[in-house]
Parts: sequence; C-alpha cells; structure tokens
Amino acid sequence: MKVLKPIAPLCAVIALCGCHMEFPDTGAAQQHSPHQAVRHVPFHALPSWKDDAQEKALSVFLADCHKITSLPADSSLGGEATSHPGRVVGDWQAACQAARDVPMGNRAAAREFFEQWFRPYTLPAGTRAGGMLFTGYYEPEIRGSLRRGGMYQTPVYRRPPDLVRERDAQGNIVTGRRQDGRIVPYWTRAEIDQGRLAHQKLEMLWLADPVDLFFLQIQGSGRVRLPDDKVIRVGFDGLNGQPYVPLGRVMVAQGLLAADNVNMASIRGWLEANPDRAREMMEQNPNYVFFRELKGGDTQAGAPGALGVPLVPGRSLAVDRAYIPLGSPVWVHAQVQVDGHPTTWDRLDFAQDLGTDIKGPDRADLYMGWGPEAAQAAGNLHSGGQMVVLVPRNRPKHVKPAQVTSDPPAAE
Repeated sequence: MKVLKPIAPLCAVIALCGCHMEFPDTGAAQQHSPHQAVRHVPFHALPSWKDDAQEKALSVFLADCHKITSLPADSSLGGEATSHPGRVVGDWQAACQAARDVPMGNRAAAREFFEQWFRPYTLPAGTRAGGMLFTGYYEPEIRGSLRRGGMYQTPVYRRPPDLVRERDAQGNIVTGRRQDGRIVPYWTRAEIDQGRLAHQKLEMLWLADPVDLFFLQIQGSGRVRLPDDKVIRVGFDGLNGQPYVPLGRVMVAQGLLAADNVNMASIRGWLEANPDRAREMMEQNPNYVFFRELKGGDTQAGAPGALGVPLVPGRSLAVDRAYIPLGSPVWVHAQVQVDGHPTTWDRLDFAQDLGTDIKGPDRADLYMGWGPEAAQAAGNLHSGGQMVVLVPRNRPKHVKPAQVTSDPPAAE
C-alpha cells in the first residue's frame, strides 16, 4: 500500500481515509466513465520545475521501470478514464530503456531525460468541492509482541484462507467468503473483534493498544517494535471487502469533534480519552485490513507500494489508478507543513501506491516515510494544489521524423 497505504495517508485529515495498498487489477476493464479530456502543457509551465532535484526522481523512476518492464507488454497499469498513452506496459518500454543510459547523479541530464521522453498533461476536472486535495500517509512504529500476554492482547491477523476476491457474472470484483456455493460478505470489524477469526492460528503479532491496530490498518503498513527492540515490518495483505467508513466523519456527525478539528491527533486523542467507547467507535468502520510480514529488504526503505516497489519518502504518491497509471511521474504543487511551518511542495513524485479513499483525479496522498516526524508531517498535510501527469513518449522529443516511426498524437 492501501500500505501503505500501505501505508497511507494521517491518510486523510478531514475524512481520516484509508490508504492501505490494494493490488492492481490487470483483468477486465474497470467500470469508469468514457475517456475524459486531458490537456497538454509545456514543462516551463510547471511551477518551479527547474528547481527540483530530478536526479533523485530518476532513481525512483528506474526502480519503477525494473518492475514494470518485467511484466507482459499488454499488462494494464491503469488510466482507463483518460485518453493519453501510458496505460499499458508497452507504452513505457522505450522511456525505461533510455533512462538506463542517463548518468546517475547528474541533475541536468536527468531533467533533459524527462523533458525529452515525456509530455506533461493536466488531469480532467474532478467533482470535489474546493478542487484538489492532498493528504499524507506514513508507516507508524508501534509496540508489539510475538506472543500474547500482559499488555499485548490485540491480534494482528494474517490474511484468512477463506477470504476470496473474484469477479462476479457482471465482471465486478467482489470480496467475501464462500457459503452454500456462493460468495457472501466477509466478517465485519465488529465480528472479527468478537472472535470470528480466533483459534485459527492467524495471529501474526500482538499489540499493546487496539487504537494502534486501527491506525496501522489505516496506513496499510508499519513497523512493530518487540520487547527486545527487534523491529518487524508488516505490509498490507488484503481487505475484508466491507465498506470504508471514515471515522472523522462519524465523530463530526455525532458532535464528538468539530468539523474544523478533524485530524489524526484529535481522533486518536478522543479514542484514548474514552477507552470505554473506543472499540464501539472504531467498529463504526466495518472495513478491516490483514497483514503479512515483510522479510528482508532495506530497513531504511519504505514498505512496498502497489507495484511492489519500496516507497520513497517525499517521492511516492497514492493515486486513483483509473486516472493515473501506476509508475507515472506526477508533478505535484502543494503546500505542506514542515516543522510547523508552511512549505511549498514542488517536485516530481511517482504514482506507486493506491488508497481506499483515494478516488478521482482530484485526490492524492503523499508518502512521508516513517517515525515521529513523518507522522507529524502526514497528520498536518491537508492541502489544495495541482497535479500534472508526465506521459511517456515512444521516441525522444528531438529525434528527426525520418529516424522514427509513429508517436502517440498530442498537441505540442
């Protein structure tokens, strides 16, 4: 991820959305509106384009390319709701090959590569009142144990073997469990809390605080520190298929929080101040996330996103893949809080993750990393702004026409 959203986005500040990872759907086309209009813009129109460290962005792109080019050329990466190229793996092969020849650490060469091999496009207008909304997500670090005992009474469950995710007769993906030859809804959060999965040896870890589990599920991935200080990393491994109900929205509706005071800190503060009501409140969201242990890998790298590529703090983005194909470079212009001060965010990020509540062309989640500073930055991130998607060419911009074959049409 959603783990992000894993991992992700606090995921959403106003709605407290879930941003754990979901696996890309490479089967039949998803149900979306017909292709929506996009508009080509020049690179010089991107705010502060020449001020970004594109050599760092290039290393992220190369990691995406390593994964993308290992897939069949006709594999879908998303973008079904737009008309520009980049929707299948084959659209990326030429740019990925060219990226391997760019000198590493050379800012000018990296910038020239992106300008030659990509076209910037605006996204179609969304329906969100107030326009674009950016939020942030991160990997929490929480206390836990491999065994139940003492303060450690809250289980972290592996993916249950009876959880299925299939297409129905109408081509829609449904999640649930089999009963009497048909798929029925899987257990809700309340039913799981009541013990529906107990005694099945699905407990991977035991946490000290049920509120920690709730926020771990919202983020979609995290780091569990054991009593001996060993850290186990966990990542998203499935959903129960129940609808996601933003807890912040519920608390505002019940008069427990003011609409202008909904964020990770205020929601968590209420849950911790009202332990006798916390479980009932969290169960207002029937959605439930299952995890797997992330073995090996670099502990200084982020959890795997929807492409299976480690997320990079400040460079990874959770998006709606209907509008932005996974792996796409995305120029982001937004305002973020850094150490309590507003800072302009103008940089090239990458669509590497998905989120339960990240829907539409006007919604995105910025991955802030892990640890207390990342948690604070993610919790404070609630910003308008702009996204411009960089769409791959199948030949560089400055090659003479006689030397090339066809190129996807676009206004220059």
